[in-house]
Amino acid sequence: MSQTYKHNSPFGADKDLWYMKQALVQAHKAASRDEVPIGAVIVNSDGDILARSYNLVEKSNTQTAHAELRALAKAGKKINDWRLDGCWIYVTLQPCAMCLNSIKISRCAGIVYGAESPLFGYHLDNSTEVSLYHRDTLEIVKGVHSQDSVVLLKQFFKQKRKHKSG
Repeated sequence: MSQTYKHNSPFGADKDLWYMKQALVQAHKAASRDEVPIGAVIVNSDGDILARSYNLVEKSNTQTAHAELRALAKAGKKINDWRLDGCWIYVTLQPCAMCLNSIKISRCAGIVYGAESPLFGYHLDNSTEVSLYHRDTLEIVKGVHSQDSVVLLKQFFKQKRKHKSG
């Protein structure tokens, strides 16, 4: 896969921070529903938010309820097309391989994410990744509001462990 790393999206660093704050709001919604706190926001090429979503894996009993996949579905429904050409997705945690490939299939232009995912992030599968399209370029911006994302995740799992032992 050919990936280009940039310092910020076409919207600029200030907008990247603002969109990621919107994704963090979604992550907090997930946490309040006892879901792993991951949020996603999809923005079109004009900078308009098309979709907002959060993790619902536990409540839905399906791995396809990741925040990214739910946001892709909502954005596609909003514009009446599965092709999200020119769109960017902002997500609080590095996407897994399933989500990354769904984002690529949806033809998004790029991903901005907060925290790294050492257990499930797409980077673990880079050696076996296949190219989906002839022009298979996806811009990736990492580390936007990463500390906020990490703190939220750590607090969530600390609370889960506390309830389990108590």
